[in-house]
Amino acid sequence: MERALNFVVVSPHHPENFQLFASALRANGATVLGISDEPYENLSLRTREALTEYYRVDNMEDYQQMYQAVAYFAHRYGKIDRIESHNEYWMETDARLRTDFNVAGLKAKDMDRIKQKSKMKEIFRSIGVPVAEGRVFDDWDDAKQIVDELGYPVIVKPNIGVGASDTWRITSDEELSAFFVERNTATTFIMEEFIDGDIVTFDGLTDHEGRIVFYQQMLYDKPALDIISQNIDSFVHYPSEIPEDIIELGRQCVAAFDVKERFFHFEFFRLKTDKSLVALEINCRPPGGPMVEMFNFGNSIDIYDQYAQVILHQKFTADLSQRKNCGYVSRKRYNNYLYTQDDIYAWYGEFIVSSVITEGVFGDVGYFIVTDKVEDMTRVVRFIQELA
Repeated sequence: MERALNFVVVSPHHPENFQLFASALRANGATVLGISDEPYENLSLRTREALTEYYRVDNMEDYQQMYQAVAYFAHRYGKIDRIESHNEYWMETDARLRTDFNVAGLKAKDMDRIKQKSKMKEIFRSIGVPVAEGRVFDDWDDAKQIVDELGYPVIVKPNIGVGASDTWRITSDEELSAFFVERNTATTFIMEEFIDGDIVTFDGLTDHEGRIVFYQQMLYDKPALDIISQNIDSFVHYPSEIPEDIIELGRQCVAAFDVKERFFHFEFFRLKTDKSLVALEINCRPPGGPMVEMFNFGNSIDIYDQYAQVILHQKFTADLSQRKNCGYVSRKRYNNYLYTQDDIYAWYGEFIVSSVITEGVFGDVGYFIVTDKVEDMTRVVRFIQELA
């Protein structure tokens, strides 16, 4: 009798929607083994039911404790087949554990090329993909040399970082001086030319051989840097129609980064001048926050179950022929909106498939919208975010 696949889930309870990965793996026959520092009794019923066994550590930042947890599972259940959190924060821990226990997937040696923006640029350039010009810098003189080459404005951000966190748009020597006063000195920063374009993404999932079995394109209504710095409403959209150029470029990038049996989230600029694409970065994980749910709503699928099938049965079985426009619209509690939630559902409830209470860049309240026509999506978004 063939044994069940042993899948170690790091931090199986967080974020909340990622609990469904553990549930789907268990439902498809995996032995699901959880590690976290959360007391077992604090885990949701869904998570407890999904886990074959749970190992609580005192501190997930202590690698030795994480190692001991996996060693215990290996002793009890046999060879560990997969280790995954799907979480950017634990990606290096995941990789180190895979390395030490000889588990398939990204290893410690792979982290630089998928974590450091400077290394990402090298891979993009190696396949002829344009990138934002710039590099890592050390001090004022080094930074000023880059400014002299690129000109203001420039973008400064951590060489290893997620999203727009700790990102600076610098337009003058005075602002550059302020950056050096206020920056986190423990962080290595990279400086890039400012690119006038819209951020678009190529998101999806690959199988064990690196073949793309699912993909989507995400569009932002405004830059993430503006959403964070100005604390404003946002809207992101997975369109039903995806341009061929981003599909082709996305395929090249997936191959170049050797993304296998993983979710991916590539970010590009689409230039406002000639509409060409410039590579920004790769994230070897699902898109953040509620965006994974948009995979499901926009395609009428269960991406958690499909991921489990890719891992356990090496197949993706969902019918992707019913793709529709799917949007996520946020609102801030402090804003005075013209229409109430009751108004929203009264006027456009037919298009709203779900809502969520959230925080941070994704707003305080978010609505998932599905439409056949882009015009309907635009009309609903304007209604929801219209201020009094």
